[in-house]
Amino acid sequence: MTSLLLTLIFAADPAAAPFAIEVLDEQTGRGVPLVELTTTSGVSYFTDSAGLAAFDEPGLMNQRVFFSVNSHGYAFSKDAFGIRGISLEVKPGGSAQLKIKRLNIAERLYRVTGQGIYRDSVLLGRDTPIKEPLLNAQVTGCDSVVNAVYQGRIYWFWGDTNQAGYLLGNFNVPGATSPTVASGTVDPDRGIDLAYFVGEKGFARPVCKMPGDGPTWINGLAALKDAGGRERLLCGYVKIKAPMTVYRRGMAIWNDETSQFDHLRDYEPDVPLFPDGHPLLHRDGDTEFLYFATSAPLVRVKATAESYQDLGQYEAFTCLKTGTSLAKSEIDRGRDGRARYAWKQNTPPVGVSEQARLVKDGLLKPEEGLLQLRDVATGTPIVAHNNSCAAWNEHRKKWTNILLQVFGTSILGEIWYAEADSPLGPWVYATKIVTHDKYSFYNPKQHPILSRKGSRFLYFEGTYTHTFSGAEHRTPRYDYNQLMYRLDLDDPRLALPVAVYDAKGRGYARDLRLRDVAAANKAPFETIRFFALDRPREGGALAICAVGNALRGVLEPGPTDTPLFYALPTDTDVPGITVPLYEYLGDNDAPPILDVRGDLEIAGYRRCPEPLGRVWPSPYSKP
Repeated sequence: MTSLLLTLIFAADPAAAPFAIEVLDEQTGRGVPLVELTTTSGVSYFTDSAGLAAFDEPGLMNQRVFFSVNSHGYAFSKDAFGIRGISLEVKPGGSAQLKIKRLNIAERLYRVTGQGIYRDSVLLGRDTPIKEPLLNAQVTGCDSVVNAVYQGRIYWFWGDTNQAGYLLGNFNVPGATSPTVASGTVDPDRGIDLAYFVGEKGFARPVCKMPGDGPTWINGLAALKDAGGRERLLCGYVKIKAPMTVYRRGMAIWNDETSQFDHLRDYEPDVPLFPDGHPLLHRDGDTEFLYFATSAPLVRVKATAESYQDLGQYEAFTCLKTGTSLAKSEIDRGRDGRARYAWKQNTPPVGVSEQARLVKDGLLKPEEGLLQLRDVATGTPIVAHNNSCAAWNEHRKKWTNILLQVFGTSILGEIWYAEADSPLGPWVYATKIVTHDKYSFYNPKQHPILSRKGSRFLYFEGTYTHTFSGAEHRTPRYDYNQLMYRLDLDDPRLALPVAVYDAKGRGYARDLRLRDVAAANKAPFETIRFFALDRPREGGALAICAVGNALRGVLEPGPTDTPLFYALPTDTDVPGITVPLYEYLGDNDAPPILDVRGDLEIAGYRRCPEPLGRVWPSPYSKP
């Protein structure tokens, strides 16, 4: 209605119409949100979720105006002086289209929450894809999201939330619902129509006000059936005191009649296992479990409402002895001295920081650590924040993970993508998909519930905020809100090394396997021979194919070639990252052996003088 009214006004008085600047992703042709357009007088406009900026600056109309063009993870072309910007002839009712190069692998789609999501589109009289494009439930900003499909709708809940009417807002969890993608009424590429639970004054009301002072935060949100077949929506909660200390933990359950969470029970803040992070469902053998992902999906419980509420049934995949704690760590070792990982009750998981401490203290060897994330381009270890959102991806036939890096090129704004063969891993080689210039984008949440079945697109969002970043200025309207991204999994830049398993431990090429589910559930993954590609990648890759009783690497496999995996050409310049892969040929038609070590002495075998190609080493092997 507002857009239609403005269209009529502009038609009656063209001089009142703003100048439309539309910034498009040169790769996809879609509008790019969060692009800053700054005049030489220092006035900045930011594109809305459609990539539009409505320019109507008094004194700067009807003349040429220069705009510098900047955006996190995008780059506008430079002029002859190396300046990223453009001069435009600005006239009321006029328009200009700018194309900007995306450096991020992930594509920024829109803002999910806050004020003015499609502000400029409305000012320009354009149609908008959501019902409340300007202000929904008086929400101007909100912290990180959790969600789940419950009773045929998506239920969304957030952390501390700002309101338009006062400086203090909702610190006890606002909530909303939206249709599912399966309903046919949702286009996850354009926006989410949120129906908030609101109070008498129209502001998003608290839906999880638990006993105790301070904010309530929830996590581990899951919809599970109880013994009677009724679906229940459950969560874990914490109470916070300054600065950010958890002093109380408990569980809550959704009340369909009051549309809020009811208190279920409390438990000690230092219990070793509890619902936390972003849950996922996965069947192990004959049992379906709910896994909780923080550093990785290392905590689980049977996927029933009753089991969820019984902390005694929770178990962690850990190398600690049963019943020991992180404060007094004891490694569970077998007779051969190796660290043993297993599902254990009453025992905490070993996260990123805990694993680093165990290695530093000499209790765990570096290759025994379960979490071995590193940059695929440089080999540099990636310190992941204690937030993970793994999910099974049908298109890739892999478990995918969207990870936040701590102290990367920004403090909390670098997002990475990794793949694995099981929820447990191996999570190793990752590539950066989103970057920020001195700004935070924390607590990313992957949304498999927004991906259509078999789709190559993966959706995720995170909290865009100046908090913790050191940024001197807040981005108007965008700050402290949720931004949605889309990742095209067919992008050749996402062709990452995957584990190559040795089924029998002898190195025979015929026994090497990709996607060995049994091996992928046996940490610390000692059967991994090396890492290689399972598909071609940008810049070229050699298909390693069997030819008689030998192997060869070919850039373009023929119709009868069946690649075992893909390797980089031997002349690829990646010092310190990849290693040569050698073929050892045996006497009397013995099967060839593949190994990254070139100095093996194997009776009846000789090493081929030149390597087949280059692959990535396994961090789970002894140096």
